[in-house]
Amino acid sequence: MNAVMLKLPPELRAIFGMDNLDMASVLGFFSFIFIFAQLCLAIQASNYGFGLLSKEESELTADFLLSKPVSRLAIFNSKLLAALISLAVTNVVLWLCSYAAVELFNGGRTYDRGTFVLLMISTFIFQLFFLGVGMLISLLVKRVRSVTPYALGLGFGMYVLSAFTGLFDDVALELITPFKHFDAAYIVASQAFDTRLVILNVAVTVISVSVSMWLYMRRDVPAVS
Repeated sequence: MNAVMLKLPPELRAIFGMDNLDMASVLGFFSFIFIFAQLCLAIQASNYGFGLLSKEESELTADFLLSKPVSRLAIFNSKLLAALISLAVTNVVLWLCSYAAVELFNGGRTYDRGTFVLLMISTFIFQLFFLGVGMLISLLVKRVRSVTPYALGLGFGMYVLSAFTGLFDDVALELITPFKHFDAAYIVASQAFDTRLVILNVAVTVISVSVSMWLYMRRDVPAVS
């Protein structure tokens, strides 16, 4: 596999994040698959983020929900908790399936379990970024008529930015996309997170959720006439 990879153009390997992967190692090969799993996880979390607070408005049931004797804060917290539980379930299934696959198909080769755990931990933090940013954007736009285009746009958009980062070696783009905040190749090679990028990722997530809460508390929801 390494010989095949070397025959590919360097630009193509950089776009798909394959320029620093050792395909002969267990975690190197796993990292190659992990990149595409991240893309699916990003779209799932983005879908939750965009639909969490905008669903009632698009279905014209928001005024009915907000007329009940429940505070907006309680509604926001309940919706956020539901999304977090759904993402947690997804991650548990991913972790179990990934561990089973690595154990069953490692061909007798050893791998660093601590690094594997870091890769698995990264998925939940990675998804929280898309959840928070999705919520924030859904409240900044006037109305989200369909969640899917927004979710696909955010997920694929960040992936494309990650590809351009690898292609042009642009540090500025690296700061924007969470695909580089939790780069599987870097984690496997360094056996650690890139601390500054993880802190940036968490900060953006916290700010996005906080601003989303503030906007939702003050959002003017039109009644259905």
